Amino acid sequence: MINFEEELKKFRPSLEVDQAEDNIYKNDLKDAADMVEDLIRELNRTAALHNREV
Repeated sequence: MINFEEELKKFRPSLEVDQAEDNIYKNDLKDAADMVEDLIRELNRTAALHNREV
């Protein structure tokens, strides 16, 4: 049977995971909501320019 307490004592996080985690937190990555907001902002800007030309 697996002794979970013993297994947890032996656990060491992978360096690759730690490095990836650091890189993810350091970078200001856009998520889907940010991209939608940017798209809406650009569409509004384009519409405003088009309305001025008419």
